Amino acid sequence: MKILNNKVALVTSATRGIGLASAVKLAQNGAIVYMGVRRLEDTQEICDKYAKEGLIMKPVYFDAFNVDTYKTMVDAVINEAGKIDILVNNYGTGSPTEDFDLVNTNEESFFRLLDLNLGSVFRISKLVIPHMLENKCGSIVNISSISGTVPDISRIGYGVSKASVNNITEQIAMQYARHNIRCNAVLPGMTETDAVKKSMNDEFQKSFLSHVPLNRMGTPEDIANAVLFFASDMSAYITGSILEVSGGYHLGTPQYSDFVGRKAVEEK
Repeated sequence: MKILNNKVALVTSATRGIGLASAVKLAQNGAIVYMGVRRLEDTQEICDKYAKEGLIMKPVYFDAFNVDTYKTMVDAVINEAGKIDILVNNYGTGSPTEDFDLVNTNEESFFRLLDLNLGSVFRISKLVIPHMLENKCGSIVNISSISGTVPDISRIGYGVSKASVNNITEQIAMQYARHNIRCNAVLPGMTETDAVKKSMNDEFQKSFLSHVPLNRMGTPEDIANAVLFFASDMSAYITGSILEVSGGYHLGTPQYSDFVGRKAVEEK
């Protein structure tokens, strides 16, 4: 028997990268996976492709910029499946052209990032938890970022929004543990996704990797494995965990890059 048999999962922004990898990973392990997306037809093609492998994946409409769709998304899953056992709050966004240091960051952009990155987790979890309370169990997995624990010289809005995701993860965990509802966060480091390729040039990527002891980017599969762990009973006695999946980024001495990291990147 697969470890997620008879489980219903909802994954937001699941058409590519970490979201898609997580949706596939959960489905491979027996879950019925609803994919919260804007592009229903394109996502249906993805679902049809994986249906040939016996995976059950279904698109449901979700637009992070339209708060009304948060409720219609959750309602659609409940009306069809009757429950949500697993919620993966994968949606997140950045604003690299407006998000810099405190003085130079666009104020409107700063609060928009908070509303989208933190607000989506708050609003969707608020809608899903009452159904988990009825079912007397559930697992919420929030996709945060290493940026939420490591201060940076730029991207203050993104970092603060992800730090907030880490905190709300712990708040939810504390408030609903007695109802057997768990909440944990996965914090990716630099991960091989289209978003990284578009927003980070080669020079920055090499610099970042010089601080990663495992000397490579993460893959969406690496993150999906952590999502599966938290979604399943393999982590039944874990809640409120803030798990970095970052190849050891910022582990140990800040001088690592000077003495080991840059040479490792060059040799690679």
